[in-house]
Amino acid sequence: MLIGEKGVEKLRNTFVVVCGCGAVGGYVIEGLVRAGIGRMRVVDTDVFSESNMNRQVLATMDTIGRPKAQVACERARSINPSIEIECMESMVNADTVDAILSGSPDILVDAIDTIACKTSLLTKASEMGIRTFSSMGAAMHTDTLSLHATKLEDTRVCPVARQLRKKLKDVDTRNMVCVWSDEVPPTPTERDAHGKSILGSLPTVPAVFGMTLANLAILHVLKGPSMDYR
Repeated sequence: MLIGEKGVEKLRNTFVVVCGCGAVGGYVIEGLVRAGIGRMRVVDTDVFSESNMNRQVLATMDTIGRPKAQVACERARSINPSIEIECMESMVNADTVDAILSGSPDILVDAIDTIACKTSLLTKASEMGIRTFSSMGAAMHTDTLSLHATKLEDTRVCPVARQLRKKLKDVDTRNMVCVWSDEVPPTPTERDAHGKSILGSLPTVPAVFGMTLANLAILHVLKGPSMDYR
């Protein structure tokens, strides 16, 4: 009723790659599948754990210990049995990005949180001219009203975006739109056994990040690349 038959057909004929099936990516997949995206590739090498239960829509007692990408595909097919969806249990890095972005995807949604992985993925997507919607840091935030969708050069405050601006300073990022928050996050104080910071998260903020990314992708399909991101 809202987008018409032509809109439905556009979504059905769109191929989207989603990297990351966790807190943000799970909601991206949920939004895209329910909107009627016809073809999707989901990429994640991780498995669900109990610590994911507070914020990841695909994490349940039944999915603990199972590969996130596999669970995402099962969820998608349970919503839309006709969807063409591919599970790729691969780490995103310079050696795998060619395969991840193979087949001429129309849209890439980046919902991964490791800077080195994001850099490899976004650099390759730029080289291929793929329209990309990328999540910046969603953890350590509490205000869902502080989100923005802009070009990378217009991001501020967000530590993830700051690191990416440095890593991608020689990369053409005109095809990339970032979802980020201008809420100043607290400094993490706890670290895991490997010395990595432990980042707390509410269930709500990553969900809004994910659905915002999905909505941007949907609107890009329906309205084209002329949308203004400020």
